[in-house]
Amino acid sequence: MYQIKQKPEDFKVKEINTLKTGETGKYCYFTLKKTNYTTLRALEHIANALHIERKKLGFAGTKDKNAQTEQTVSACGIKKEQLQQIKLKDLQLEFVGYSDQPLSLGDLDKNEFEITIRNLDKIPRLKTRFVNYFGEQRFSTKNPQIGKAIIQSKPKDAVQMITEEAGDIEEKVREKIENNKNDYVGALRALDKKLLQMYIHSYSSMIWNKTAAELINKGITEQTTIPLLGFSTELGEDEPSKIIKRIMQEEKITQRDFIIRQIPELSAEGQTRQLFAEAEDLEILEESEDELNQNKKKIKIRFKLTKGSYATEYIKQILE
Repeated sequence: MYQIKQKPEDFKVKEINTLKTGETGKYCYFTLKKTNYTTLRALEHIANALHIERKKLGFAGTKDKNAQTEQTVSACGIKKEQLQQIKLKDLQLEFVGYSDQPLSLGDLDKNEFEITIRNLDKIPRLKTRFVNYFGEQRFSTKNPQIGKAIIQSKPKDAVQMITEEAGDIEEKVREKIENNKNDYVGALRALDKKLLQMYIHSYSSMIWNKTAAELINKGITEQTTIPLLGFSTELGEDEPSKIIKRIMQEEKITQRDFIIRQIPELSAEGQTRQLFAEAEDLEILEESEDELNQNKKKIKIRFKLTKGSYATEYIKQILE
């Protein structure tokens, strides 16, 4: 079985954007280079070090934990001098400039990847087109199930699933429940809004993946737009919409469920996503024997993907 993350430096990702910064502004922009951190966990540590609320840090997209990643972050009310005093293990912060606008999810153009694929019997034949599935990191262990519980107004079920895991986030929810018995909505509100949104998006992404898989099994090869389910998603009589309607019946959900009355700010409007994606500017950087796996080969490649596409899915599909 191939390996892509035997070492953190085997999987590198860097945001590409067209941000404009200057010498003044309300928001301090910096480049965050991290290893062995999720984006949200890294931002929690940075916020604590800067003595500010986490919500004052803005970012364009989440990045893998088991990788070397580079992305831009905005910090409200922070100066360059404060930033330069921060020293955190496996985190590097490099000042970029100032702006009057914060960074928000989606404020990037593409991601550039440099990936070493190991434990290969032979060097694969590379292609650039692939099915634009959401990657496994979108789902984690129970993210879609937690998202479904939230949209179905079952906060107790969502909290129970969250607290079955181990970590700082889960401990925060446990503490909230212990101090406020049966306040399950309050326990969810104790979490970062972007994390709660991730649960919702994970569930709609699972439905998208199921729809895409059915279309591929039907032999669809032309570019097709597939709805990403939300309360205002337009579903017609085309094949993707028919599949989504059937999945909704099986899941016992409606589009109105994505209007989340208990936590309105989590309501998901919906959008669309293309069935196929392209790896751009693909380069082979190295082909050689794999020094970590005896009698195996490795290949190092560099490529770019538009925001929202997953390098892990691209690698999986070129090796199928």
